[in-house]
Amino acid sequence: MPADTPLPDATQPAASVDPTVGFAHQMDTTAALIVAAGRGTRAGGGMPKQWRPLAGKRVIDWTLAAFRTAGVRQIVLVLSPDDDQAWAEFSSVADITLAKGGQTRAQSVANGLAALKDSPIQKVLIHDAARPCVSARVIHAVSAALDTGLAAAPALPVTDALWRGAEAKVTGTEDRTGLYGAQTPQGFRLDAIIFAHAALAETGGDAADDVEVARAAGLDVAIIPGDPDNMKITRPEDFDRAARILGGDMDVRLGNGYDVHRFGAGDEVILCGVPVAHDRGLQGHSDADVGLHAITDALYGALAEGDIGRHFPPSDPQWKGAASDIFLRHAAELARSKGYQISNVDCTLVCEFPKITPHAPAMRAAVAEILSIDISRVSIKATTSDRLGFPGRSEGIAAIATACVVKP
Repeated sequence: MPADTPLPDATQPAASVDPTVGFAHQMDTTAALIVAAGRGTRAGGGMPKQWRPLAGKRVIDWTLAAFRTAGVRQIVLVLSPDDDQAWAEFSSVADITLAKGGQTRAQSVANGLAALKDSPIQKVLIHDAARPCVSARVIHAVSAALDTGLAAAPALPVTDALWRGAEAKVTGTEDRTGLYGAQTPQGFRLDAIIFAHAALAETGGDAADDVEVARAAGLDVAIIPGDPDNMKITRPEDFDRAARILGGDMDVRLGNGYDVHRFGAGDEVILCGVPVAHDRGLQGHSDADVGLHAITDALYGALAEGDIGRHFPPSDPQWKGAASDIFLRHAAELARSKGYQISNVDCTLVCEFPKITPHAPAMRAAVAEILSIDISRVSIKATTSDRLGFPGRSEGIAAIATACVVKP
């Protein structure tokens, strides 16, 4: 389209929208243009990030699936001319049209738009392949905004303080008022963005994104609320975050623990790391902390690593009278060495006396400190056995615990 062609009339809707039907119908005249021609390897892995594995699939597979799930039925995939395997893989996919990437991002997008020029498509959503976590909500919101405007894009208001810096030192600050972090897909009426890219091509320039292209051509761009999860994979650590968002092959494990100690001589009991005054003590090879023993066994169980006796045999005299936090710290360190994070633990103490509730906050704090997790992830509670069995006869204390560990 020549650069002097008049801009499309924003008052004319891109497509008639029947509010009684779902987005699958409304998306019939909407295409996705996914830019996947980049060669950058800053994210590691020795290959462009769009082809790297992520949560059981490739990054590009998650991105394509997001638009298909949102009801987009036509996708233009812009590939590098050097990606022979990708061209062979996608050339026969029914809902995908391929376009060659250019020397710049703007050229790549222009090539993708050319593939839509003679189609019945009226709206195009231009998206970075490296944003695999985009939601159907964001896709739908951008498309819907094009019913009354020529351009719309998701963004998040900047909430962090902004600094200028040089040589690893702060050299100044910037006002963040009115600033947004841009996301994709950036949506446009097809004829409008074709016009804008034609105008840019005449200047021989480039642009950071398609909003910049549109604004240079005089288009107003509506800001749509973005999504914090709609992240762009840039650095190696971004893959772990994306995997957590997508919930792909996350490994979640549960374990349970049960322990019992009988009363004997003494004037206090140690429960969940906290000394509690009582007219008797608990008997055991170590300090007989029945709560920590149950939590420790729950963690070992989640890891399929046996129980305390396997790691700290009672036949070994060095553990005689040992503080039970030693056992629990070992279980926590073992979990982390295997790549697991401790999500939460829950322990129930079963006894008639002593009363547990007044000491529960201190117990939660002690367990949280031992496990190096937030106290909000630790639950300590108590119950009685209604005077039945050995706890009901005040012969001892039992503890039941559950632990959850997660590997992203």
